Amino acid sequence: MGHTNTSLPDSVREDALVEAGEDAIRLTRELIRRDSTNHGKGVGDERAAAEFAAEALGAAGLSPVVLESADRRANVVVRIPGTDPDADALLVHGHLDVVPADAHDWTFPPFAGEIADCPVTGVPSLWGRGAVDMKNTIGMVIAVVRYWSKLGLRPRRDIVLAFVADEEDSAAYGADYLVRGHADLFEGCTVAIGEGGGHTVHAESVGGDVRRLYPIGSAERGSAWLTLRSYGTAGHGSRPPRDNAVGALAAAVARIDQHRWPLHLTPVTRAAIDAIAEALEVGRTSGDLDSNEAVDALVAKFGTAAPLVSATVRNSTAPTMLSAGYKVNVVPGDATAGVDGRVLPGAEEQFVETMDALTGDRVEWEYAHSSPPVAAPVDSAAFEALRAAVLAHDPEGLVVPVCLGGGTDAKVFARLGIDCYGFSPLRMPAGLNYPSLLHGVDERVPLEGLRFGVRVLDSFLRA
Repeated sequence: MGHTNTSLPDSVREDALVEAGEDAIRLTRELIRRDSTNHGKGVGDERAAAEFAAEALGAAGLSPVVLESADRRANVVVRIPGTDPDADALLVHGHLDVVPADAHDWTFPPFAGEIADCPVTGVPSLWGRGAVDMKNTIGMVIAVVRYWSKLGLRPRRDIVLAFVADEEDSAAYGADYLVRGHADLFEGCTVAIGEGGGHTVHAESVGGDVRRLYPIGSAERGSAWLTLRSYGTAGHGSRPPRDNAVGALAAAVARIDQHRWPLHLTPVTRAAIDAIAEALEVGRTSGDLDSNEAVDALVAKFGTAAPLVSATVRNSTAPTMLSAGYKVNVVPGDATAGVDGRVLPGAEEQFVETMDALTGDRVEWEYAHSSPPVAAPVDSAAFEALRAAVLAHDPEGLVVPVCLGGGTDAKVFARLGIDCYGFSPLRMPAGLNYPSLLHGVDERVPLEGLRFGVRVLDSFLRA
């Protein structure tokens, strides 16, 4: 990519940055048009999207490698050399796969990459599956790298780009495959950025002013997908045995559904509550973090910013699947259920003890899939650099650390000792419900959001 060119006029840099924003739109559009749906259970195809990303990086003078974990399950990795060989490397990861989309439900075909005004905000937007989760990020990152190539710019530290498969299922064909078999590709990486933050959240303060908050994912709850199973005596429905497996399982599922998990505030969530309360001028009292009721009442005052913390003040369990029997007049000998559990950092033992108590003597439980909770420091140089990059392009913005309620590939890359942050910057207009776009119908991203993201990423990646 050549040496860093410090003699370029500001006008040249600005013109090239403008073009990089348009390039991000084109790249994201083309990635959307390459259907990379992950159907789960090993069924997916990221190859076309991976080949396009690799070709676009190759045009910037890089030599990415495409690694298939299975047929058509493709990952792209490339290292961009920095100017300081002694500096720690940075990982930028994103996933190429997307969740399924039924075209009958969409305004535009989900893999057409149409550009049209958003019906909520009226702003020009790019529509399609992956527009915000997360082909937009891959498009912005590639656009930044191509901008550097055009002007002869280089980052200070090595940057490893990893565009992976299978994040929307188990990560077995993507991040987990790379970490298990190709950990050398991430040598020297101490910090990573990926999905889970950086977008605008518009929230109204007590005084009536609208504040622009930018959450940065600094922790994630662990995943605990459970299989529950009960056993009993099979028999005729007219002469039901006393140890009915369905009844035992149903009682356990009801207990789990009704359970009120106790408060468990992690350092990241405490920092988030403090930052949001200050930004929105919400008064605090000495007891406002001492009980479930007090925290819920405080968070309710955050309005549109409440979802940034409401799901991560405690563990959670949601019964999601039930299966038993094959005929209405036959009592089955066993019954099974599925529960989606989420576990906060430091609350793993509490989760196990509580599930043992809730399931009782008649129901067994085990992990169908689990991943540990992770956390990165919010008082680090990396977090401050992320904050500075946002404020450089939105000086009135307020950066807030958050714990993510769900999970990302950060859980996998954290196994390499990397501090992982959720940072996919997007300037979002007021009125657009960003969380509803994730996995939702009519997923779309404002074009101005992509242009903003390119500038923020350039500032951070070359910091």
